[in-house]
Amino acid sequence: MTPELRFLLNDQEIRLTDVGASDTLLDHLRIARRLTGTKEGCAEGDCGACTVLLGRLTQTGMIYEPINACIRFLASCHGCHVVTVEHIHSPEGGLHPIQKAMVENHGSQCGFCTPGIVMSLYGLWMGNPDAGVTEIETALQGNLCRCTGYEPIVKAALAAGRAGGQAMDMLLVERDRVAAKLREMWGQRVELTKGDQRAIIPTDADDLAAVLEENPKATIVAGSTDVGLWVTKFLRNISPAVFIGHLMKGIEVRDGEIRLGAGVTYSEAGPVFREHLPQAYDYILRIGGWQVRNMGTIGANIANGSPIGDTPPLLISLGARIVLRKGAVRREVALQDFFIDYGKQDRVPGEFVEEVIIPTNPGAKIAAYKVSKRRDSDITAVAAGFCLSVENGIIAGARVAFGGMAGIPKRAAKAEAALVGQPFAREAFDAAAKAVADDFQPLSDWRASAEYRSAVASNLFRRFWLEQSEPDLPVRLKYAVGE
Repeated sequence: MTPELRFLLNDQEIRLTDVGASDTLLDHLRIARRLTGTKEGCAEGDCGACTVLLGRLTQTGMIYEPINACIRFLASCHGCHVVTVEHIHSPEGGLHPIQKAMVENHGSQCGFCTPGIVMSLYGLWMGNPDAGVTEIETALQGNLCRCTGYEPIVKAALAAGRAGGQAMDMLLVERDRVAAKLREMWGQRVELTKGDQRAIIPTDADDLAAVLEENPKATIVAGSTDVGLWVTKFLRNISPAVFIGHLMKGIEVRDGEIRLGAGVTYSEAGPVFREHLPQAYDYILRIGGWQVRNMGTIGANIANGSPIGDTPPLLISLGARIVLRKGAVRREVALQDFFIDYGKQDRVPGEFVEEVIIPTNPGAKIAAYKVSKRRDSDITAVAAGFCLSVENGIIAGARVAFGGMAGIPKRAAKAEAALVGQPFAREAFDAAAKAVADDFQPLSDWRASAEYRSAVASNLFRRFWLEQSEPDLPVRLKYAVGE
């Protein structure tokens, strides 16, 4: 065990011992390091003004991703490379191609959001220099700008791509050296204290199991896209906190199932969905902005137990299961049975989600829907997952799950019953649209009224029918990268 937090910040190594569980990366950058190019706007991972790049080790090497520094806890940066806007430049020492293009295309006005936009575009430029407009817009989902209207920003991104220069980019040239330095930082459990606050960073899943047996009431922090707000908005004490965002990253596809480690982020899961569950890929791109998808994890979205979590409705409809672990003991639970009541899940103290198992359902008719006040980077009002099997024109099986309609993500049993055994025809879906009213009694809140939620749930059955029966009918906006 070591009491020292280590990470790289731009071109220097940082070693800290006085680190609290609630300390954020943004506060460290602005207050302790005076790197004030990184701004605080919303303090909830929504506006992107705080965007920095986080370099981390993966099984295939180093990657750099835009993340929200405002809700990223400092302790979770152990063994990573944090890159701020102050550090990027051209090989000659002048403006980076992204910065130069922003100037030449008038992509900045008040300038408050500009550093975060530059960092998001830098992350895209490194990984996809030939990005088109749709890919640029996807990369900018998590960056809000109230001045420019985005057109000059998109033009700047296109111009930077044409300018090239990736072969001489400092982060690409030094990637192997940085990776070697980061590997030196791993190997021991890290335990940090600051006053009465404790932060623990386990080495692997076995160490995590041991830590949680010792600290069964600890706050488990994965991507911190939710827990971060507990601190920045509600000033909650999360100590002792166990940081696990670097753990359980395995991805395997075999025997008709996708097996995801609980620590797989939305961004990491995206390519797997695109290949094996393409009907749901657009839905993955609706989860937060790019920064949120780079931090948030599939397992934590489940374990959180929120009735409006993005992934559970889809995963329940697909028949997903989860592996829960406490110490050396594992048990498998159908995801639909994990959610018991509002704020209550089938998980005991010291137990954690270790793996998510998702059947690919070959041949099934699958769809996922998210309804929110704005398309990008918004919280769900109603979410739904559909998975139907049809044999000889008859609906042989139906799994339909909703989020936002009850205190937990839940299947629409009466609507499913109205479908099963019926011809795959409009009349069956009209009947299901009526039956779903008896499945749920939604509440009204600031996101949507109960009446609106009920109407949406009914109409999604009709939409599913239209999409499946007339696939060329333009009933949804295409937003998948490359389309």
